[in-house]
Amino acid sequence: MNGEGAPQPVPFPADALTGPGIPRHARQINTLSHGEVVCAVTISNPTKYVYTGGKGCVKVWDISQPGNKSPVSQLDCLQRDNYIRSVKLLPDGRTLIVGGEASNLSIWDLASPTPRIKAELTSAAPACYALAISPDSKVCFSCCSDGNIAVWDLHNQTLVRQFQGHTDGASCIDISPDGSRLWTGGLDNTVRSWDLREGRQLQQHDFSSQIFSLGYCPTGEWLAVGMENSHVEVLHATKQDKYQLHLHESCVLSLRFAACGKWFVSTGKDNLLNAWRTPYGASIFQVCFLTAVYLI
Repeated sequence: MNGEGAPQPVPFPADALTGPGIPRHARQINTLSHGEVVCAVTISNPTKYVYTGGKGCVKVWDISQPGNKSPVSQLDCLQRDNYIRSVKLLPDGRTLIVGGEASNLSIWDLASPTPRIKAELTSAAPACYALAISPDSKVCFSCCSDGNIAVWDLHNQTLVRQFQGHTDGASCIDISPDGSRLWTGGLDNTVRSWDLREGRQLQQHDFSSQIFSLGYCPTGEWLAVGMENSHVEVLHATKQDKYQLHLHESCVLSLRFAACGKWFVSTGKDNLLNAWRTPYGASIFQVCFLTAVYLI
């Protein structure tokens, strides 16, 4: 977009779809039959276990055994008809944090012989839509249905702060690699950035549609935003530069940058996965699935 906000076509560089670190395609390597709608997924590092959150429970899958078609365990987190909306695994692989359509976040001890809840964090909001963990794993951020961002001390299991600003549910979240800045998107059509050291809002970006997903580029500078109206917008963190991408045909449910920051993927209710070049949005590849897709 130009300085007046009007869309302008962008010429892509010659190496937009090639070069080191740019994938050429994606292929399916496994299918996990959760059995119901899955709204949240995370995976262990190294790759061994996958955690899928659906109605009332999280199912745990061992994908190191290709022939294993059943979950190795099931974590009953919420009432049967309430959906899990976010699951986050701490880097040590021993703790899983689960949020969803309940006022409680549950913290699971995965290192015990049988996974068990070791703590619960209770907020005033009736639901949690998204979670993020600080790079040092000491703090958890939860996006609440009342618009607040709750900040939790994971060691003491206490609420230490709330960021207030969104006037409708806070739907998505990401944190800068150095842990200094938080980005949140909301159903109030805004994206906000927060200074975690000073505990204050830094910026607000207004859109014409509800925000369903976002991701901050690991190398800095760029923020990608997925919206209810099917658009993906890529914003510069400090300048007015903005790119608007149009390949999805329905709301953009999830979005994730590659670790190198050179590309990112988005998925939508249109059953499409799109891979884009950062920041200008050249289409690297597109995959169509049989149903809507959420990213890890």
